[in-house]
Amino acid sequence: MTTLRKGSIAVVGADESDLGLVAPNTSPLDLMAQATIRALDDAGLTLKDVDGLFVAATQVRMGPMALAEYLRIKPKYFDGTIIGGSSFMTHVAHAQAAIEHGLCEVAVIAYGSTQRSVSRAAASPREYNYYESPYRPILPISAYAMAAARHMHQFGTTREQLAEVAVSARQWALKNPKAWEKEPLTIEQVLNARMVSYPFTVRDCCLVVDGGGAIVLTSAARAKTLKKKPVYVLGVGEALSHANISSMPDLTVSAASESGPKAYAMAGIGPKDVDMLSLYDAFTITPILFLEDLGFCPKGEGGRFVQGGTIAPGGKLPVNTSGGGLSYCHPGMYGLLVMIEAIRQVRGEAGERQVPGCDIALAHGNGGVLSSQCTVIFGSEAAL
Repeated sequence: MTTLRKGSIAVVGADESDLGLVAPNTSPLDLMAQATIRALDDAGLTLKDVDGLFVAATQVRMGPMALAEYLRIKPKYFDGTIIGGSSFMTHVAHAQAAIEHGLCEVAVIAYGSTQRSVSRAAASPREYNYYESPYRPILPISAYAMAAARHMHQFGTTREQLAEVAVSARQWALKNPKAWEKEPLTIEQVLNARMVSYPFTVRDCCLVVDGGGAIVLTSAARAKTLKKKPVYVLGVGEALSHANISSMPDLTVSAASESGPKAYAMAGIGPKDVDMLSLYDAFTITPILFLEDLGFCPKGEGGRFVQGGTIAPGGKLPVNTSGGGLSYCHPGMYGLLVMIEAIRQVRGEAGERQVPGCDIALAHGNGGVLSSQCTVIFGSEAAL
């Protein structure tokens, strides 16, 4: 992806579908379509403008085909790449390539899930793994729990430090009217909650809700003619490290250590230039790993870095200002919602949780069991 050009495309529309527990018999395609219409309205565009479609979902196997039929459109370019929660960051990179090469002009990236309505097991059934399944792990939780336990053993990270990630997310969520969780949370409540897979209690784990989202991208030139301030794609980076947790080379080092530097190189910036972070927080260990692997603190220091409210409202580094997957929403593959928050922050539309002077936001996606890592850096016109 080194040939992609900084700022050649921009996000011009972004919105969620209904979130939480949706109406009975709502389908994942209903939510994708609802979010798409809302995002297009946000951009001042209609379905007639869409000629690129990017879809990934666990409940809709052939996403681009199904959503195109639902919306009654015939996109010139489509992509159904699915690598878990980071699929949508990869879609941004693929949409940028398509737009730069004239394969499409207006691209929609969409997602939807009804996992709270139908159960997570029904929405995202696990594949049988001949090397891991006989040991009956609770996947994906046990895979992330292994990474957390290894981080605690190797670097002295504590359960209290993990809990601080959940508490910080909850503090941000209380500023977000769309967040699922509405009550304050303490470290003691996280530690004393029901144990799920050591060292994780249920409060170390992401929500299980229904929901979806969509974003609209187009060329930088066309973006300037639309109704909202463009949010430019400054950099993208993608990396795969493994599929199964038993094949992860090092449980404490994710491939964000590869995707992040690629995105920084394309954007021509470094971590010190980033105003806020939107990190995939399926579990409390993931922001700690990504803060390290994306260069915001040394390897092994992530637990100590988040202590004392560093990533909470009023802290020195705003992280997951929506409340994240731990307290805002997590409808399965959550990466698209991770980007929507970063886009809103660059636009200055985040309301009470707005980060002052946010010109550069980094959105990082994670898929599988710490398997796929994709980074997108968004910026305002001032950041070009």
